[in-house]
Amino acid sequence: MAKVTGLGHLLLVGGVNVSGDITALDEITGSAEELECTGIDKSAKERLLGPRDGLITATSWFNPDRAHASFAALPTSDVHVMYVAGSAIGDPAACMVAKQANYAPTREDDGSLTAETEFLSNAYGLEWGHLLTAGIRSDTSATNGSPLDFGASIATTNFGLQAYVQVLSFTGTSCTITIQESSDNSGDTYAAVTGGAFTAATAAGAERIQTTRALAVERYLRVTTSGTFSECSFVVAVAKNLTSVAF
Repeated sequence: MAKVTGLGHLLLVGGVNVSGDITALDEITGSAEELECTGIDKSAKERLLGPRDGLITATSWFNPDRAHASFAALPTSDVHVMYVAGSAIGDPAACMVAKQANYAPTREDDGSLTAETEFLSNAYGLEWGHLLTAGIRSDTSATNGSPLDFGASIATTNFGLQAYVQVLSFTGTSCTITIQESSDNSGDTYAAVTGGAFTAATAAGAERIQTTRALAVERYLRVTTSGTFSECSFVVAVAKNLTSVAF
C-alpha cells in the first residue's frame, strides 16, 4: 500500500462531524502501562503490559455553531471519538470511548482564535480498526453494504471483534446497523455476527460494541441497515482481534 497524506480525513465526536473546524490532530496515542517485574536472577529488565490507555488531542478553530458547541460543555459522561484516516472501506480508523479532559481556547497576537481539546480513553484504551463504510455512508432505506475482505492470511479469527458507530444524522423511526459475515463472499450466505448489532438508532449519537472473546469471525465483513427511516448517515469501524484480548 502506498504512502498517503492526512488530507480528507475526519474527526467525529459523539455523533457530530467536527472535521471542518479541526486544524490539527496533535496526538493520537495508544499505549499500555509498563509493569517492571525483574527478578533478582535476571541481568536485564523484565516487563509486563498493564492497563491500556489512549489519547487524542485536537486543535480546533473557534466555531460557535460546531466545535465550540460540541466541546465547551465539558461533559462528565463518556464521549465517543473516531478519527477516520481515509474514505474507503478498509481504511484505518482510531476509535475511543473517552473523557474530555479540557477545552482551552487561545487568542494569538495575529488575531487567530483556536482551542485545544484532549480526550483520554476510559475503560478500553484506543483501538485502531478498519472502516466498514466508505467514509460517511448515507442510507435512505434498508441496505446491504459492500464487504471488507480481510484476506486469506486471516480468513477466520477466533478472538471476536469490537466495533464503533457514529450516527451523524437520522430521520425516521429507527435504524438498526448490523455487522454480517461470510467466509467467501459468494456461496456462504451473509449472516449476522453474534453480538454484532448496534442498538437501534433513533437520533444522532455513537456506540461501542464487542462480541465474546472466543467468537470465530469470518473473512468478509459488511454492514447492513434495517428499520423504518428515510435517511441515516453513519460511519462504522471494526477491530477484528488477531489474538486474545481483555478489557
